[in-house]
Amino acid sequence: MLVNVTRNKCLATNLRIADGFFSRLKGLLGTDCLPEGTALLITPCSSVHTFGMTYPIDVLFIGVDHKVLKIATSLRPGRTAWCGKGHYVVELPAVAVEASQTQVGDEIRLICSSGENPV
Repeated sequence: MLVNVTRNKCLATNLRIADGFFSRLKGLLGTDCLPEGTALLITPCSSVHTFGMTYPIDVLFIGVDHKVLKIATSLRPGRTAWCGKGHYVVELPAVAVEASQTQVGDEIRLICSSGENPV
């Protein structure tokens, strides 16, 4: 589960992690949508693109301290976004950021079912 601990809001209950070369390269390409409650965590990553996608996404750029550095909301297909100091990127369904009231500076954590915080 991906949680905004600053606001005590769940961002995603279904999380894919892209931490290898090919999984980061593929990202969300080839998907028709990103269902509510689903997210893609890309690490390490400081830039994304939506070339070849057919739907907009919300993007969180997160630093090594797990704080949100930058937010790109409703990033449309064919666009790019980056954050030089970003270490993690979270791709979410469009409007997820607004719904969770996530803001720059918020702390984001991955919570495992065991209660561990691996990221």
